[in-house]
Amino acid sequence: MTFCIAVRVADGLVALADTRISKGSDIFSKTKLAFHTVKEQSFFTMTSGLRSIRDKAVIYLDESLSTSADGPRRLYQIANAFGEQLKRVRAEDGDALHASKLAFNLHAIIGGRLVDDTAPTMFLIYPEGNWIEVNAEAPYFAIGRTPYGVPLISKHITQQTSLTDAAAWALVAFDMTASNVSDVDYPIDVAIMRHDETTIRRTRYERDDLKPLTDRWHAAVAEQLHLLPTDWLAPILTPQP
Repeated sequence: MTFCIAVRVADGLVALADTRISKGSDIFSKTKLAFHTVKEQSFFTMTSGLRSIRDKAVIYLDESLSTSADGPRRLYQIANAFGEQLKRVRAEDGDALHASKLAFNLHAIIGGRLVDDTAPTMFLIYPEGNWIEVNAEAPYFAIGRTPYGVPLISKHITQQTSLTDAAAWALVAFDMTASNVSDVDYPIDVAIMRHDETTIRRTRYERDDLKPLTDRWHAAVAEQLHLLPTDWLAPILTPQP
């Protein structure tokens, strides 16, 4: 499976993806957060679903962008192009996948900023090839194993959240997910694009790189839990006469 999350706040974009790949009994790491350049403009793609669909669609996308005479100038055009490649892959492989009882289940997040975009933005592309754009009311997208960590993001992230806090919440959401499932794990890839920049900065973290931080988070939660009032339990904790 996978866990990918991307957040857009006023200060810019942050994206985080795990790298675990399971194939039968084999487990290995492979990038799910990919970076692309079109005429010195940057954007990223993150995907969940069948890896074979992802690899084919991304190769087709890169090929179509490299052979385009003018090239896209806004990110929604990249979203359109990726959606078209998904439809192409479905036409080529959909019947065979269905016959093998495999779902055409690829979801993708595309984020970045092209020359005519007024600010960094993001799009969530569905397996059917259609998409939605991130907005101020719901400033994040998450795909893959989302039930464990996304409720925290939903409750705490707003457009006014700082970029550093958004990255911290993304890490917490990943940590909660990785703690509860076996098919999401380190290393993780993290990318940031500031509001006033056109390039994406990225790095990879191993478990040991972030363990002091996640250990501190768990200790802080336990400490705060002990400070909560307990009078609400009195009716069932106090012995009855």
